[in-house]
Amino acid sequence: MAERPSGQDLDAWLLPFLAAMGRKTRRTWAPLYLRGLLGPGDRKSLQPMAARLGLPGHDQLQHFIASPAWDDGPLWAELTRTADRLVGGSDACLVIDDTALPKKGTRSVGVARQYCGHLGKKANCQSLVSLTLARGEVPVPVCLHLFLPEEWVANPKRCERAGVPEAALVPQSKGEIALAELDRLQAEGVRFGVVLADAGYGCSALFRHGLDARGLTWAVGIAKNQKVYDPDVRLVEPGGRARRPVPDQEPQEAEAVLAALPWRRVTWRQGTKGALAARFAMTRVRVGDGPIWGNNRHLPGAEVWLVGEWRASGERKYYLSNLPPRTTRRALAGTIKARWVCEQGHQQLKEELGLDHFEGRSWTGLHRHALMTCIACAYLQHLRLAGPDRTDGGKKGGRPTGTATVSEPARRAAGHHRPPVRRPHPTGAMPALSPPLPAAV
Repeated sequence: MAERPSGQDLDAWLLPFLAAMGRKTRRTWAPLYLRGLLGPGDRKSLQPMAARLGLPGHDQLQHFIASPAWDDGPLWAELTRTADRLVGGSDACLVIDDTALPKKGTRSVGVARQYCGHLGKKANCQSLVSLTLARGEVPVPVCLHLFLPEEWVANPKRCERAGVPEAALVPQSKGEIALAELDRLQAEGVRFGVVLADAGYGCSALFRHGLDARGLTWAVGIAKNQKVYDPDVRLVEPGGRARRPVPDQEPQEAEAVLAALPWRRVTWRQGTKGALAARFAMTRVRVGDGPIWGNNRHLPGAEVWLVGEWRASGERKYYLSNLPPRTTRRALAGTIKARWVCEQGHQQLKEELGLDHFEGRSWTGLHRHALMTCIACAYLQHLRLAGPDRTDGGKKGGRPTGTATVSEPARRAAGHHRPPVRRPHPTGAMPALSPPLPAAV
Protein backbone atom coordinates (compact mmCIF):
# COMPACT_ATOMS: atom_id res chain seq x y z
CA MET A 1 0.00 0.00 0.00
CA ALA A 2 1.26 3.46 -0.82
CA GLU A 3 2.17 5.89 1.93
CA ARG A 4 -0.79 7.86 3.24
CA PRO A 5 -0.91 11.58 3.95
CA SER A 6 -0.21 12.47 7.56
CA GLY A 7 -2.53 14.02 10.09
CA GLN A 8 -0.20 17.02 10.13
CA ASP A 9 -1.06 17.69 6.49
CA LEU A 10 -4.76 17.93 7.40
CA ASP A 11 -3.98 20.14 10.41
CA ALA A 12 -2.00 22.56 8.26
CA TRP A 13 -4.66 22.66 5.53
CA LEU A 14 -7.39 23.35 8.10
CA LEU A 15 -5.72 26.42 9.61
CA PRO A 16 -7.87 28.98 7.73
CA PHE A 17 -11.02 27.12 8.78
CA LEU A 18 -9.95 26.87 12.40
CA ALA A 19 -9.13 30.56 12.50
CA ALA A 20 -12.78 31.26 11.63
CA MET A 21 -14.16 29.09 14.43
CA GLY A 22 -13.57 31.25 17.47
CA ARG A 23 -13.34 29.16 20.64
CA LYS A 24 -10.40 26.83 21.15
CA THR A 25 -12.63 23.86 21.96
CA ARG A 26 -14.31 24.07 18.53
CA ARG A 27 -10.88 24.23 16.92
CA THR A 28 -10.18 20.88 18.56
CA TRP A 29 -13.44 19.11 17.77
CA ALA A 30 -13.60 20.17 14.09
CA PRO A 31 -10.43 18.24 13.08
CA LEU A 32 -11.66 15.25 15.07
CA TYR A 33 -15.00 15.23 13.27
CA LEU A 34 -13.22 15.50 9.91
CA ARG A 35 -10.92 12.62 10.84
CA GLY A 36 -14.02 10.58 11.56
CA LEU A 37 -15.42 11.37 8.10
CA LEU A 38 -12.13 10.77 6.28
CA GLY A 39 -11.15 7.64 8.16
CA PRO A 40 -12.18 3.99 7.71
CA GLY A 41 -15.56 2.50 8.56
CA ASP A 42 -18.83 1.89 6.77
CA ARG A 43 -20.87 4.24 8.98
CA LYS A 44 -20.00 7.90 9.46
CA SER A 45 -22.66 8.61 12.09
CA LEU A 46 -21.67 9.93 15.50
CA GLN A 47 -21.41 6.76 17.60
CA PRO A 48 -19.29 4.70 15.15
CA MET A 49 -17.02 7.70 14.48
CA ALA A 50 -16.52 8.35 18.20
CA ALA A 51 -15.62 4.69 18.77
CA ARG A 52 -13.08 4.67 15.92
CA LEU A 53 -11.56 7.91 17.21
CA GLY A 54 -11.09 6.34 20.63
CA LEU A 55 -13.46 8.73 22.40
CA PRO A 56 -15.27 7.63 25.59
CA GLY A 57 -18.60 8.68 24.07
CA HIS A 58 -20.16 10.70 21.29
CA ASP A 59 -21.81 13.45 23.35
CA GLN A 60 -19.15 16.07 22.64
CA LEU A 61 -19.19 15.35 18.90
CA GLN A 62 -22.98 15.66 19.05
CA HIS A 63 -22.75 18.99 20.85
CA PHE A 64 -20.18 20.31 18.38
CA ILE A 65 -22.18 19.37 15.31
CA ALA A 66 -25.67 20.33 16.54
CA SER A 67 -25.17 23.29 18.87
CA PRO A 68 -26.91 26.46 17.61
CA ALA A 69 -24.71 28.53 19.94
CA TRP A 70 -22.14 29.28 17.25
CA ASP A 71 -22.34 30.55 13.70
CA ASP A 72 -20.92 28.34 10.95
CA GLY A 73 -21.36 31.03 8.27
CA PRO A 74 -17.63 31.90 8.35
CA LEU A 75 -16.82 28.24 7.65
CA TRP A 76 -19.09 28.18 4.58
CA ALA A 77 -17.35 31.37 3.43
CA GLU A 78 -13.91 29.84 3.93
CA LEU A 79 -15.02 26.73 2.04
CA THR A 80 -16.06 28.95 -0.87
CA ARG A 81 -12.69 30.72 -0.93
CA THR A 82 -10.88 27.39 -0.71
CA ALA A 83 -12.91 25.94 -3.59
CA ASP A 84 -12.15 29.01 -5.68
CA ARG A 85 -8.42 28.60 -5.06
CA LEU A 86 -8.64 24.93 -6.03
CA VAL A 87 -10.81 25.02 -9.16
CA GLY A 88 -12.17 28.54 -9.66
CA GLY A 89 -11.61 30.45 -12.90
CA SER A 90 -13.21 31.47 -16.16
CA ASP A 91 -13.09 27.85 -17.36
CA ALA A 92 -14.86 26.54 -14.23
CA CYS A 93 -18.57 25.80 -14.01
CA LEU A 94 -21.05 26.14 -11.18
CA VAL A 95 -23.44 23.18 -11.17
CA ILE A 96 -26.83 23.60 -9.48
CA ASP A 97 -28.62 20.39 -8.58
CA ASP A 98 -30.16 18.66 -5.59
CA THR A 99 -29.46 15.44 -3.77
CA ALA A 100 -31.83 13.38 -1.64
CA LEU A 101 -31.19 11.62 1.66
CA PRO A 102 -33.65 8.72 2.22
CA LYS A 103 -35.08 8.72 5.74
CA LYS A 104 -37.41 6.65 7.89
CA GLY A 105 -39.86 8.30 10.22
CA THR A 106 -41.22 11.85 10.19
CA ARG A 107 -39.20 13.81 12.77
CA SER A 108 -35.99 14.56 10.85
CA VAL A 109 -36.08 18.15 9.65
CA GLY A 110 -37.57 18.57 6.17
CA VAL A 111 -38.37 14.91 5.66
CA ALA A 112 -41.38 14.27 3.43
CA ARG A 113 -42.55 12.04 0.63
CA GLN A 114 -40.94 13.62 -2.43
CA TYR A 115 -38.87 12.66 -5.46
CA CYS A 116 -35.66 10.88 -4.45
CA GLY A 117 -33.09 10.73 -7.23
CA HIS A 118 -31.08 8.12 -5.33
CA LEU A 119 -34.05 5.73 -5.58
CA GLY A 120 -35.50 7.06 -8.85
CA LYS A 121 -38.98 7.50 -7.39
CA LYS A 122 -40.97 9.31 -4.73
CA ALA A 123 -39.92 8.28 -1.24
CA ASN A 124 -39.57 9.53 2.32
CA CYS A 125 -36.45 11.70 2.19
CA GLN A 126 -34.76 15.03 2.78
CA SER A 127 -33.82 17.08 -0.29
CA LEU A 128 -30.74 19.31 -0.32
CA VAL A 129 -30.14 22.01 -2.93
CA SER A 130 -26.55 21.57 -4.05
CA LEU A 131 -24.09 23.99 -5.65
CA THR A 132 -20.79 22.54 -6.87
CA LEU A 133 -17.82 24.46 -8.27
CA ALA A 134 -15.95 22.32 -10.78
CA ARG A 135 -13.21 22.48 -13.38
CA GLY A 136 -12.60 19.51 -15.63
CA GLU A 137 -13.31 16.40 -13.58
CA VAL A 138 -12.64 18.01 -10.19
CA PRO A 139 -15.83 18.93 -8.26
CA VAL A 140 -15.84 20.84 -4.96
CA PRO A 141 -19.29 21.12 -3.30
CA VAL A 142 -19.76 24.63 -1.88
CA CYS A 143 -23.40 24.56 -0.76
CA LEU A 144 -25.87 22.04 0.61
CA HIS A 145 -29.09 23.74 1.72
CA LEU A 146 -32.20 21.89 2.89
CA PHE A 147 -35.40 22.40 0.90
CA LEU A 148 -38.41 22.65 3.21
CA PRO A 149 -41.54 21.09 1.68
CA GLU A 150 -44.81 23.00 1.97
CA GLU A 151 -46.12 20.71 4.70
CA TRP A 152 -43.21 21.78 6.90
CA VAL A 153 -43.45 25.51 6.19
CA ALA A 154 -47.18 25.36 7.01
CA ASN A 155 -46.45 23.86 10.44
CA PRO A 156 -44.39 26.37 12.51
CA LYS A 157 -44.51 24.24 15.66
CA ARG A 158 -43.03 21.28 13.84
CA CYS A 159 -40.31 23.53 12.45
CA GLU A 160 -39.61 24.98 15.90
CA ARG A 161 -39.07 21.49 17.34
CA ALA A 162 -36.53 20.83 14.58
CA GLY A 163 -34.75 24.13 15.18
CA VAL A 164 -35.61 25.66 11.80
CA PRO A 165 -34.59 29.36 11.91
CA GLU A 166 -37.34 31.92 11.46
CA ALA A 167 -35.79 33.21 8.23
CA ALA A 168 -36.23 29.78 6.65
CA LEU A 169 -39.98 29.62 7.32
CA VAL A 170 -40.78 31.62 4.17
CA PRO A 171 -41.91 29.30 1.34
CA GLN A 172 -39.08 28.98 -1.19
CA SER A 173 -38.70 26.90 -4.32
CA LYS A 174 -35.47 25.06 -4.97
CA GLY A 175 -34.68 27.58 -7.69
CA GLU A 176 -35.08 30.48 -5.26
CA ILE A 177 -32.81 28.75 -2.74
CA ALA A 178 -30.22 28.16 -5.47
CA LEU A 179 -30.27 31.81 -6.60
CA ALA A 180 -29.89 33.04 -3.02
CA GLU A 181 -26.91 30.74 -2.48
CA LEU A 182 -25.45 31.80 -5.82
CA ASP A 183 -25.59 35.41 -4.60
CA ARG A 184 -23.70 34.36 -1.47
CA LEU A 185 -21.00 32.70 -3.55
CA GLN A 186 -20.63 35.70 -5.83
CA ALA A 187 -20.34 37.98 -2.81
CA GLU A 188 -17.33 35.86 -1.78
CA GLY A 189 -15.78 36.41 -5.21
CA VAL A 190 -16.02 32.85 -6.50
CA ARG A 191 -15.01 32.58 -10.18
CA PHE A 192 -16.78 30.50 -12.83
CA GLY A 193 -17.68 30.84 -16.48
CA VAL A 194 -21.05 29.12 -16.78
CA VAL A 195 -23.95 27.94 -14.60
CA LEU A 196 -25.35 24.47 -15.30
CA ALA A 197 -28.59 22.92 -14.06
CA ASP A 198 -30.95 20.09 -14.94
CA ALA A 199 -34.59 20.42 -15.95
CA GLY A 200 -35.68 20.51 -12.32
CA TYR A 201 -34.38 24.07 -12.33
CA GLY A 202 -34.21 24.93 -16.03
CA CYS A 203 -37.94 24.44 -16.59
CA SER A 204 -38.55 27.50 -14.41
CA ALA A 205 -38.65 30.74 -16.39
CA LEU A 206 -38.14 32.63 -13.13
CA PHE A 207 -34.93 30.70 -12.51
CA ARG A 208 -33.60 31.40 -16.02
CA HIS A 209 -34.58 35.06 -15.72
CA GLY A 210 -32.79 35.17 -12.37
CA LEU A 211 -29.58 33.96 -14.04
CA ASP A 212 -30.02 36.54 -16.80
CA ALA A 213 -30.59 39.32 -14.27
CA ARG A 214 -27.23 38.43 -12.71
CA GLY A 215 -25.50 38.63 -16.10
CA LEU A 216 -24.54 34.94 -16.06
CA THR A 217 -23.90 32.48 -18.88
CA TRP A 218 -25.92 29.29 -18.46
CA ALA A 219 -27.03 25.96 -19.94
CA VAL A 220 -30.03 24.22 -18.38
CA GLY A 221 -32.29 21.27 -19.04
CA ILE A 222 -35.92 21.81 -20.09
CA ALA A 223 -39.03 19.77 -20.78
CA LYS A 224 -39.65 18.58 -24.33
CA ASN A 225 -42.86 20.63 -24.52
CA GLN A 226 -41.18 23.96 -23.76
CA LYS A 227 -42.65 26.50 -26.20
CA VAL A 228 -40.25 28.38 -28.46
CA TYR A 229 -40.42 30.73 -31.47
CA ASP A 230 -38.27 31.21 -34.54
CA PRO A 231 -35.58 33.80 -33.85
CA ASP A 232 -37.10 36.11 -36.50
CA VAL A 233 -40.51 36.29 -34.79
CA ARG A 234 -42.01 39.80 -34.79
CA LEU A 235 -44.67 41.47 -32.70
CA VAL A 236 -47.48 42.93 -34.81
CA GLU A 237 -50.59 44.95 -34.12
CA PRO A 238 -53.53 42.60 -33.56
CA GLY A 239 -56.88 42.84 -35.24
CA GLY A 240 -60.20 43.25 -33.46
CA ARG A 241 -60.35 44.60 -29.93
CA ALA A 242 -56.94 43.38 -28.77
CA ARG A 243 -54.68 46.28 -27.85
CA ARG A 244 -51.32 44.65 -27.20
CA PRO A 245 -48.97 43.49 -29.98
CA VAL A 246 -48.95 39.75 -30.59
CA PRO A 247 -46.42 37.40 -32.26
CA ASP A 248 -46.77 36.91 -36.00
CA GLN A 249 -46.39 33.14 -35.55
CA GLU A 250 -47.53 30.45 -33.14
CA PRO A 251 -45.02 28.97 -30.69
CA GLN A 252 -43.92 25.37 -31.16
CA GLU A 253 -42.76 22.71 -28.74
CA ALA A 254 -39.02 22.16 -28.44
CA GLU A 255 -39.35 18.49 -29.40
CA ALA A 256 -41.13 19.32 -32.66
CA VAL A 257 -38.65 22.06 -33.60
CA LEU A 258 -35.64 19.78 -33.25
CA ALA A 259 -37.26 16.69 -34.79
CA ALA A 260 -36.81 18.00 -38.32
CA LEU A 261 -33.18 19.09 -37.85
CA PRO A 262 -30.03 17.02 -38.48
CA TRP A 263 -28.74 15.12 -35.44
CA ARG A 264 -24.97 14.69 -35.56
CA ARG A 265 -22.72 12.56 -33.41
CA VAL A 266 -20.55 14.51 -30.94
CA THR A 267 -17.89 13.12 -28.62
CA TRP A 268 -17.49 15.33 -25.58
CA ARG A 269 -15.13 13.28 -23.37
CA GLN A 270 -13.15 10.08 -23.07
CA GLY A 271 -14.48 7.87 -20.29
CA THR A 272 -13.00 4.82 -18.63
CA LYS A 273 -14.73 2.57 -21.21
CA GLY A 274 -14.08 4.71 -24.26
CA ALA A 275 -15.52 7.79 -25.91
CA LEU A 276 -18.65 9.35 -24.45
CA ALA A 277 -20.79 10.41 -27.37
CA ALA A 278 -24.35 11.04 -28.46
CA ARG A 279 -26.18 12.75 -31.30
CA PHE A 280 -27.03 16.42 -30.90
CA ALA A 281 -29.27 18.85 -32.77
CA MET A 282 -29.18 22.60 -32.18
CA THR A 283 -30.79 25.78 -33.42
CA ARG A 284 -31.36 29.37 -32.35
CA VAL A 285 -34.81 30.19 -30.95
CA ARG A 286 -36.61 32.73 -28.83
CA VAL A 287 -38.06 31.19 -25.69
CA GLY A 288 -41.77 31.49 -25.06
CA ASP A 289 -41.34 32.76 -21.51
CA GLY A 290 -42.44 36.39 -21.79
CA PRO A 291 -45.77 37.81 -20.55
CA ILE A 292 -48.93 35.87 -21.37
CA TRP A 293 -50.68 37.21 -24.48
CA GLY A 294 -53.59 34.82 -24.84
CA ASN A 295 -54.81 31.28 -24.18
CA ASN A 296 -51.88 30.67 -21.82
CA ARG A 297 -49.39 31.46 -24.57
CA HIS A 298 -46.33 33.52 -23.69
CA LEU A 299 -44.69 36.27 -25.73
CA PRO A 300 -41.20 35.53 -27.08
CA GLY A 301 -38.34 36.19 -24.69
CA ALA A 302 -34.59 36.20 -25.22
CA GLU A 303 -32.85 34.51 -28.15
CA VAL A 304 -30.94 31.42 -27.01
CA TRP A 305 -29.74 28.02 -28.17
CA LEU A 306 -32.18 25.12 -28.20
CA VAL A 307 -30.25 21.84 -28.03
CA GLY A 308 -31.39 18.24 -28.22
CA GLU A 309 -29.43 15.19 -27.11
CA TRP A 310 -30.26 11.75 -28.53
CA ARG A 311 -28.61 9.14 -26.36
CA ALA A 312 -27.59 5.64 -27.40
CA SER A 313 -30.40 4.27 -25.22
CA GLY A 314 -32.92 6.11 -27.39
CA GLU A 315 -33.71 8.67 -24.69
CA ARG A 316 -33.82 12.30 -25.77
CA LYS A 317 -33.04 15.30 -23.56
CA TYR A 318 -33.58 18.99 -24.26
CA TYR A 319 -31.69 22.10 -23.17
CA LEU A 320 -31.57 25.87 -23.46
CA SER A 321 -28.38 27.91 -23.30
CA ASN A 322 -27.48 31.58 -23.69
CA LEU A 323 -23.98 30.75 -24.93
CA PRO A 324 -22.98 33.05 -27.84
CA PRO A 325 -24.46 32.48 -31.33
CA ARG A 326 -21.08 31.45 -32.76
CA THR A 327 -20.68 28.56 -30.28
CA THR A 328 -19.91 25.26 -32.01
CA ARG A 329 -21.91 22.08 -31.65
CA ARG A 330 -19.05 20.38 -29.80
CA ALA A 331 -18.62 23.29 -27.39
CA LEU A 332 -22.35 23.32 -26.65
CA ALA A 333 -22.41 19.58 -26.05
CA GLY A 334 -19.30 19.70 -23.88
CA THR A 335 -20.70 22.51 -21.77
CA ILE A 336 -24.06 20.79 -21.27
CA LYS A 337 -22.48 17.44 -20.38
CA ALA A 338 -20.06 19.03 -17.88
CA ARG A 339 -22.90 18.86 -15.39
CA TRP A 340 -22.17 15.15 -14.81
CA VAL A 341 -19.29 16.06 -12.47
CA CYS A 342 -21.66 17.07 -9.66
CA GLU A 343 -22.94 13.47 -9.58
CA GLN A 344 -19.39 12.34 -8.87
CA GLY A 345 -19.25 14.85 -6.02
CA HIS A 346 -22.56 13.67 -4.58
CA GLN A 347 -21.44 10.07 -4.80
CA GLN A 348 -18.24 10.76 -2.88
CA LEU A 349 -20.09 12.81 -0.25
CA LYS A 350 -22.43 9.90 0.41
CA GLU A 351 -20.44 6.73 -0.19
CA GLU A 352 -17.11 7.80 1.31
CA LEU A 353 -17.80 10.78 3.56
CA GLY A 354 -21.14 9.81 5.08
CA LEU A 355 -23.36 12.72 4.03
CA ASP A 356 -26.43 10.50 4.30
CA HIS A 357 -25.33 8.85 7.57
CA PHE A 358 -26.33 11.70 9.90
CA GLU A 359 -28.93 10.49 12.39
CA GLY A 360 -29.82 13.77 14.09
CA ARG A 361 -33.10 15.56 13.46
CA SER A 362 -32.25 19.25 13.74
CA TRP A 363 -31.76 21.92 11.09
CA THR A 364 -28.41 22.98 12.58
CA GLY A 365 -27.09 19.44 12.94
CA LEU A 366 -27.96 18.44 9.37
CA HIS A 367 -26.45 21.57 7.80
CA ARG A 368 -23.31 21.44 9.94
CA HIS A 369 -22.77 17.76 9.14
CA ALA A 370 -23.23 18.65 5.45
CA LEU A 371 -20.70 21.46 5.86
CA MET A 372 -18.12 19.13 7.38
CA THR A 373 -18.57 16.59 4.57
CA CYS A 374 -18.03 19.40 2.04
CA ILE A 375 -14.84 20.52 3.83
CA ALA A 376 -13.63 16.91 3.86
CA CYS A 377 -14.34 16.64 0.13
CA ALA A 378 -12.42 19.87 -0.53
CA TYR A 379 -9.46 18.42 1.38
CA LEU A 380 -9.49 15.32 -0.81
CA GLN A 381 -9.54 17.47 -3.92
CA HIS A 382 -6.64 19.48 -2.51
CA LEU A 383 -4.70 16.21 -2.25
CA ARG A 384 -5.78 15.16 -5.72
CA LEU A 385 -4.57 18.39 -7.31
CA ALA A 386 -1.36 18.79 -5.30
CA GLY A 387 -0.18 15.25 -4.54
CA PRO A 388 2.05 12.87 -6.49
CA ASP A 389 0.65 10.17 -8.73
CA ARG A 390 -0.62 7.16 -6.84
CA THR A 391 1.49 4.04 -7.10
CA ASP A 392 -0.62 1.30 -5.50
CA GLY A 393 0.49 -1.33 -7.98
CA GLY A 394 -3.03 -1.73 -9.31
CA LYS A 395 -4.00 -3.84 -6.31
CA LYS A 396 -7.60 -3.91 -5.26
CA GLY A 397 -8.56 -3.56 -1.64
CA GLY A 398 -5.50 -1.46 -0.83
CA ARG A 399 -7.34 0.73 1.69
CA PRO A 400 -9.53 0.11 4.72
CA THR A 401 -13.24 -0.27 3.94
CA GLY A 402 -15.04 3.07 4.05
CA THR A 403 -11.90 5.18 3.97
CA ALA A 404 -12.34 8.28 1.86
CA THR A 405 -10.08 8.43 -1.18
CA VAL A 406 -9.55 10.70 -4.11
CA SER A 407 -11.76 9.82 -7.07
CA GLU A 408 -9.99 8.90 -10.28
CA PRO A 409 -10.25 11.53 -13.02
CA ALA A 410 -11.42 10.30 -16.39
CA ARG A 411 -9.23 10.79 -19.44
CA ARG A 412 -9.96 13.90 -21.46
CA ALA A 413 -11.17 13.91 -25.01
CA ALA A 414 -8.71 14.88 -27.69
CA GLY A 415 -8.67 18.59 -28.18
CA HIS A 416 -8.96 19.48 -24.48
CA HIS A 417 -5.77 21.23 -23.47
CA ARG A 418 -6.20 21.80 -19.75
CA PRO A 419 -3.31 20.41 -17.69
CA PRO A 420 -3.77 16.85 -16.47
CA VAL A 421 -4.91 16.32 -12.89
CA ARG A 422 -2.38 14.64 -10.65
CA ARG A 423 -3.55 11.97 -8.25
CA PRO A 424 -2.45 11.61 -4.63
CA HIS A 425 -2.09 8.72 -2.28
CA PRO A 426 -5.30 7.27 -0.84
CA THR A 427 -6.31 8.72 2.50
CA GLY A 428 -6.44 6.29 5.39
CA ALA A 429 -7.54 6.60 8.97
CA MET A 430 -6.48 9.90 10.49
CA PRO A 431 -4.63 9.85 13.82
CA ALA A 432 -6.36 11.29 16.85
CA LEU A 433 -5.19 14.58 18.27
CA SER A 434 -2.55 14.37 20.95
CA PRO A 435 -3.80 17.19 23.29
CA PRO A 436 -6.37 16.26 25.98
CA LEU A 437 -9.96 16.50 24.79
CA PRO A 438 -11.97 19.48 26.04
CA ALA A 439 -14.97 19.04 28.27
CA ALA A 440 -17.32 21.31 26.33
CA VAL A 441 -17.67 23.06 22.99
